[in-house]
Amino acid sequence: MSHDGVGTRPGRGSVMRAAAFLTAGVLALPVLSGCSDPDPAGKPLAGQDIAPAARARIADGGTLRWAVDSVPETLNTFQSDADTTTSRIAQATLPSMYRLDESGRPERNEAYLESAKVVETEPKQVVLYKLDQQAVWSDGREIGAADFAAQWRALSGKDSAYWTARNAGYDRIQKIERGDNDLEVRVTFARSYADWQSLFSPLYPKEVMGTPDSFNDGARRKLKVSAGPFTVRKIDRKGDEIRLTRNPRWWGEPAKLNEIVLRAVPRDERAAELAAGRLDLADVDPAAARRIAIAAPRPKNPSASPSGTPLMGPDLRKLTPVQRKDKERFHGFEVRKSLEPAYTQLALNGGGDGPLADERVRRAVARALDREKIAETVLRPLGLPTEPVGSHLALSGQAAYADNSGAVGGQDTAEAQALLADAGWVPGGPVKEKKKGEKAAGSEADKTGKKEEGEEKEKGSEAKTDKKTDKKSDDGTYIVGEDNKGADEQDSRPLAQDGKQYGGKQLSGGAPGAYAPQGTAAPAAATRQLAKDGKALTLRFVVPDGEGSGTLRTVADRIGHMLKRVGIRTEITKVSDESYFKDHIASGQYDLALYSWPASAFPATDARPIYAKPVPAADGSLNVEQNYTRVGTDQVDQLFEQAVSTLDESESRSLIRKADSRIWAAAGSIPLYQRPQLTAARTNLANAGAFGFGTPVFEDMGFLKKGAAGQPAPTAS
Repeated sequence: MSHDGVGTRPGRGSVMRAAAFLTAGVLALPVLSGCSDPDPAGKPLAGQDIAPAARARIADGGTLRWAVDSVPETLNTFQSDADTTTSRIAQATLPSMYRLDESGRPERNEAYLESAKVVETEPKQVVLYKLDQQAVWSDGREIGAADFAAQWRALSGKDSAYWTARNAGYDRIQKIERGDNDLEVRVTFARSYADWQSLFSPLYPKEVMGTPDSFNDGARRKLKVSAGPFTVRKIDRKGDEIRLTRNPRWWGEPAKLNEIVLRAVPRDERAAELAAGRLDLADVDPAAARRIAIAAPRPKNPSASPSGTPLMGPDLRKLTPVQRKDKERFHGFEVRKSLEPAYTQLALNGGGDGPLADERVRRAVARALDREKIAETVLRPLGLPTEPVGSHLALSGQAAYADNSGAVGGQDTAEAQALLADAGWVPGGPVKEKKKGEKAAGSEADKTGKKEEGEEKEKGSEAKTDKKTDKKSDDGTYIVGEDNKGADEQDSRPLAQDGKQYGGKQLSGGAPGAYAPQGTAAPAAATRQLAKDGKALTLRFVVPDGEGSGTLRTVADRIGHMLKRVGIRTEITKVSDESYFKDHIASGQYDLALYSWPASAFPATDARPIYAKPVPAADGSLNVEQNYTRVGTDQVDQLFEQAVSTLDESESRSLIRKADSRIWAAAGSIPLYQRPQLTAARTNLANAGAFGFGTPVFEDMGFLKKGAAGQPAPTAS
């Protein structure tokens, strides 16, 4: 999980597999009930934007210089410190039995599998894999049952000597054996497993998985044996580069590129590196995207673009001198945009004895939010679809998706206030004066917290503090809603300034997180303080204080003003980026927080730890797994177990949707919007860019032949 990056779910290949770059593809989706019922999964809100081109139009050769967030600490995606770059390298160099299609659904990877299906269900589930007869490791050995068995033993959880990040799915396997020939692998499950397609993606050679020592250390710094269109040629940690070269033993369509250079470049430096000609492809923030978009020709038919509308930018007829210079600097580049397979949520900490331990208060918070307006203000300026996310467990277009937000209800001020009144929070109640250093209701002291100390204006695009509408407490904490304004007065301060609306700091190398809305008026103020038992209803909203996290603070401010309308005050406390997750989210030192989760093609497996009911551990502590809101129910747990254990795909999806409805009703977290993905690319670079749900097809990436686009293809560096 990350506040700015894609959250880490206990993923298939790693802590990362469920991060922005997933592996997987297509399942038939039967109608749930009557044949006339529409499929609630719908379609992806935005498609891929990768400048697709037939291989015949792409030149052979060249080097793609691709910005990444880091040079990874490990090349083993199943270890806890794996990151997005680990996953990207694995996708280019290792087998994956399944990968994701453009709708975020798993499809068989034909380069490795001729077929894979459940061949027995009684007395045990048996899956038979038939491997491509040409599939070999780079050392010439055939991929086979020994590799599958070694990976199962390493990840089964039975041997603690293997330092694995997860074992979900592998712990259900009873045995793996050779089939009728060397190309067949039979996997027998001790317990039925609906998400069997999640396994062995990626697949490592037995040389890596065979012993604890080789698993723990053998693939951290190098990958001696691989089996993809590319191999790892060199990792230059001093130079912050990873070089991937064509695999001479690759049996599929040969890679068009000679080489891919993954360069670790901070996000705030990527625009300059692109302009200097040192990068060909890079995810960028909205400010950089607008600068780069100036140089690209405007589409004659914006509705024909994958995301429907153009990136909003300056009027090209009235460019400033700086913008005219950018038009020259970024000539030959364009912005490709989609939506990431991840969503931003508001987390409500229901643990402890604070106000949010009461489900009625959590539901009141949910009813106070105008999610449509939040999505619009975040995504509309980028020319992206603005529909809010309706599920915790999937995104629009994925098989398990359905909008279940009706289980908690839409924005309704009166209903929110009624819920608060029912919970005993009444307007104008007596409030005991807080002692010095005492926190708001539901908050706990935090030694690492960093308060705003009288700042009237924060860095970059952060919202200004208006003395007329909000005020600071004695310890410098910014409190939304401490004012004497009438209910009809409107706070019209800008929520963000154009140009710095993108969170840059990341955890586990994820993609950027919550995006700031552009300047819009804040909601009207509530007039009277709510109180109960002498305590005012004020929730501690923890946000990171890094320079790249200003947009999260802006979003928090926006939400604070929505809550203010129903009488809930928010105390926004800034903490260091380094301590935000570890010392606050994971440890429960917050009331409200913003962070992100990736969407998974296998929610019955991947989402269960996020929403599982916390249980007491042997040492008396609370085992929350990844449920950092500490809100869970036995019924949700049962629905997850039923969904992962049934082999009927339609029934499994129905159970997942029921679980999501219960999660909405418990109001531990409120999905807000799917996050934007903005990628700067050379105009002649094909089959690469904003991948959306889809897994990149590395062998098809390349530069268009001379004359096919406006520029010649770059030569190898």
